[in-house]
Amino acid sequence: MAGQGSGTVKIYYDGGCRPNPGMIETAVVAAGKTHHRADHGHGDSNDAEWLAIIAALGIARELGVADVILLGDSKLVVAQISGSTRGIAPRFCAYLATFRALAADFDRVRVRHVGRGQNLAGIALERVHGRI
Repeated sequence: MAGQGSGTVKIYYDGGCRPNPGMIETAVVAAGKTHHRADHGHGDSNDAEWLAIIAALGIARELGVADVILLGDSKLVVAQISGSTRGIAPRFCAYLATFRALAADFDRVRVRHVGRGQNLAGIALERVHGRI
């Protein structure tokens, strides 16, 4: 269990890279605070989304919550985590294993898809780049 926090905490996550592929950055919005990191190395947008959801679990652990809902706009990541996709590309297996290992520390972890316009982390990334 990650912590003794009561109630469910919603955490938004998003990853991106410019250009694609390019330098990866992530944003996580939790408890009213944006956590931005621009130094995840080189990869594509799918790598960025995986690194963002893994970062979101790290933030949840720091907050000491036990029940978390992770909200992101990557249908690929949500499908791979839920098992609703017909297999997973070998390059994503390590990400999935890391996610599952981290998620095991929590009482409950749910992953939900939200539209791009509702993803507070995606909006935060756009603000970093002065696009809104």
